[in-house]
Amino acid sequence: MKYHFNEIEAKWQKYWSEHQTFKAENHADKPKFYVLDMFPYPSGAGLHVGHPLGYIASDIYSRFMRHKGYNVLHPMGYDSFGLPAEQYAIQTGQHPAKTTEANITTYRRQLDQMGFSFDWSREVRTSDSDYYKHTQWIFIQLFESYYCKDSDQARPIAELIEVFTQEGNTRINAVCDEDTPVFSASEWGAYSDVEKQEVLLKYRLTYLSDTEVNWCPVLGTVLANDEVVNGVSERGGHPVVRKKMKQWSMRISAYSERLLQGLDGLDWTDNLKEMQRNWIGKSVGASIAFKIQHSAFSIEVFTTRPDTLFGVTFMTLAPEHELVAQISTEAQRSAIQNYIEATAKRSERDRMSDVKTISGVFTGAYALHPFTGEQIPIWIGDYVLAGYGTGAVMAVPAGDDRDYAFANFFKGQVGMSDIKNIFDQDISETAFTDKGGFKLQNSDFLNGLDYKEATYKIIAELEKIGAGSAKVNYRLRDAVFSRQRYWGEPFPVYYKEGMPQLIASEHLPIILPEVEKYLPTDDGKPPLGNAHTWAWDTIQNKVVSNELINHQTIFPLELNTMPGWAGSSWYFNRYMDAHNKTSFASVEALQYWKDVDLYIGGSEHATGHLLYARFWQKFLFDRGYVPVDEFAKKLINQGMILGMSAFVYRWDYESTNNRQKTIFVSKNKMESIVQERAQAGMKADNEKKWSQFTPIHADVSFVNASDELDIEALKNWRPEYKDAEFITEANGKFFVNREVEKMSKSKYNVVNPDDICTQYGADTLRMYEMFLGPLEQAKPWNTAGITGVHGFLKKLWRLYHNGLEESFFVSNEPASADSLKTLHKTIKKVDEDITNFSFNTSVSSFMICVNELTEQKCNQRAILEPLAVLLSPYAPHIAEELWEQLGHSNSISNAAFPVFDEKYLVESTKNYPISFNGKMKFTLELPLDLTQEEVKNIVLNHEKTQQILEGRTPKNVIVVPGKIVNVVG
Repeated sequence: MKYHFNEIEAKWQKYWSEHQTFKAENHADKPKFYVLDMFPYPSGAGLHVGHPLGYIASDIYSRFMRHKGYNVLHPMGYDSFGLPAEQYAIQTGQHPAKTTEANITTYRRQLDQMGFSFDWSREVRTSDSDYYKHTQWIFIQLFESYYCKDSDQARPIAELIEVFTQEGNTRINAVCDEDTPVFSASEWGAYSDVEKQEVLLKYRLTYLSDTEVNWCPVLGTVLANDEVVNGVSERGGHPVVRKKMKQWSMRISAYSERLLQGLDGLDWTDNLKEMQRNWIGKSVGASIAFKIQHSAFSIEVFTTRPDTLFGVTFMTLAPEHELVAQISTEAQRSAIQNYIEATAKRSERDRMSDVKTISGVFTGAYALHPFTGEQIPIWIGDYVLAGYGTGAVMAVPAGDDRDYAFANFFKGQVGMSDIKNIFDQDISETAFTDKGGFKLQNSDFLNGLDYKEATYKIIAELEKIGAGSAKVNYRLRDAVFSRQRYWGEPFPVYYKEGMPQLIASEHLPIILPEVEKYLPTDDGKPPLGNAHTWAWDTIQNKVVSNELINHQTIFPLELNTMPGWAGSSWYFNRYMDAHNKTSFASVEALQYWKDVDLYIGGSEHATGHLLYARFWQKFLFDRGYVPVDEFAKKLINQGMILGMSAFVYRWDYESTNNRQKTIFVSKNKMESIVQERAQAGMKADNEKKWSQFTPIHADVSFVNASDELDIEALKNWRPEYKDAEFITEANGKFFVNREVEKMSKSKYNVVNPDDICTQYGADTLRMYEMFLGPLEQAKPWNTAGITGVHGFLKKLWRLYHNGLEESFFVSNEPASADSLKTLHKTIKKVDEDITNFSFNTSVSSFMICVNELTEQKCNQRAILEPLAVLLSPYAPHIAEELWEQLGHSNSISNAAFPVFDEKYLVESTKNYPISFNGKMKFTLELPLDLTQEEVKNIVLNHEKTQQILEGRTPKNVIVVPGKIVNVVG
């Protein structure tokens, strides 16, 4: 019986599916263990070999924990709302649901063929109405909640309304908008219904407001900060501008401190936790108000260095700051407007990261120093962000590098004061930014004080004159929750007198309607404005043509959809009870599974999905819907499998008639061509024409393991290469250059796992991906190296089979001491490796083990049966087949993991090297419990010793117990 891996793998994949081998129960006598992968967006390209890395690791751990006696939940689903399917719909007219379904079919086939032990009975898709019904319900709960600072948790908005009715909001300590009015109970009672709703929106955890957003005109939608790269959309590279729009937002900022403190209790990577800490960006300082000269307005700034207040020489506002238009003088208005338009084309991330570009415009207005009354010129600059702090900074060039550079750049211009040194330090070359090692000067009543003393005093004095107070600030801003897209969750919202109203929970889900086209309407409404009939109807309400008809009164519906992160912010809870019709999960299921024990995914989600998911989990915990306030105990970020790109070099040869010829030069011929042209006496100004070589990506499928290019394949690949010339090596071969890059379709370096599974098998692919290196590190793919792992599996197979016919042959005879030692040292190593997620070293251990057992000619059941279980998490198909051949009728996944026994590693004998005058002549195996004298006598009486000594009496015999014997003289 040969190792027919394709047949074996198909057989066991079918078995697992038919028997639902990996289906988890919500109630079991076993302890629970929940392993989760970040579920994928099903793209049209399917999976490449880089994608399964994390899935393989999580699957190994899931299978390992089942062997250890745990009830393991290891589900999989799809984050199936997304922009690519919508863009395809715009281009082709095909409904995103149809595209998504086809893509999911491909993904499912690929995932199944790799032997993952997913519980497919719990599959979720965020685009299924049965799923997003609950996403809509969570939105409703957020809308109906506010954040109480006294209890430090979300509370029902109804409680707030009751307090307003009884005593107004004078004693309310809650998170709200800064412009929230103060009112009494009688004033609240006098408000109109619309006015009350406007006030409540300032408290709700999801609310409508005019917000600065990243607007992509080509895509016709708002993008999150993490969807904008270098000022263009991550998807498609389209220009993005900043503009104000009325948007739904999530008040995640209310949870800033809890999100920060919660990190301390999580077993997540230090790097990821630091990324979240930086994104949340807690700062302790003071809020200071600067009155604007000849104006009723004032500018509020937040600063972490109030001790430097007397060093302020100018102020900078974000170009989007609401006061810019109101305070700018007529003389400066044109320059201001031009600057604002230019800034709108840059993303916030670009502005934050660009520390080299210095730009700004003077507004013509002045603020007044709160203590001295001195005029302070007001500028705008794109290094200040409207969404961080107050969108304004007090510039202290003496103590801040950016302010220092800004002041020097605009030195001498109208509206720029000289730098004032407030430290007893030299600032002639650079700002002094330390918080220690100085005393203040030129600072009025702060002179002679250090940082701590001055900070305490200045805040006290600011509070005395009503110009400021101590404050804690966070960089984390509320998350925009609207998208002008079709393919997303509809909001359960309609509008009455311009105010948002909720559609009752019993009418959920609000089904995404059909539309004729997926672009915005002619009058600028989102794509849902194209819908004629919504798939929702009740006895009391019906929806027709984007309007809610309720008792003959017509109300417009919300036409935006929710962002992509909505469905992914709670999916881990849905897996616990995926088919529950009445709630997102039952109390019993939530109490049993509680949280994810192991979460595996990429670090690129640190400040997106992982932050939003923690926010939603904490909210649901506050409202009593989940039992824990963090959803994942342990998180591991898998590294990236990089592609080995292939480059052909085009020789940019220019002929005498200026016609460009397409000539490709083999890797090793380029240098010789340059040398030949130089020797031919070419002039320097012409040399470039002959020696410019442009690297061009070639599809890696055209290149063999020796880096030789299939020339005909390249010619047929693109029409422009059909008549290209190829300068080959002397042997007629053409070689490409190789470089390691991110695996991507655009680089033509993608390796399809389907091909690997067909040629080598899924077990080989699984083991090879683990063998490439530590899970957390990036590592290059090299298909040539996979043959070694495949050869190992064939060698493993031969351990269980005998003879030319490879018939199954396992003996029931007792195992040798050597084989038991090999087995148990492997058990120990593999157990430790999986526990520590060191999967790559386990593969090496397996190879050593099989090599040793082969040398020992081991075929004993006592060794080979536990070896099959040991290997099962890594190579489940071959393990299942061998387990069945060993006579078992049940799946190997239910077998107990082998237990390490130290006694088999204890050495009872030692193979001593016997040396004569320091030169080893032979070895002698002796019991370790012998005394030195006994060892000495045995060695001297040995026949080989007698032959070497030839009757001579040695001067000395040195015995080092357990190590060596040396006969001297």
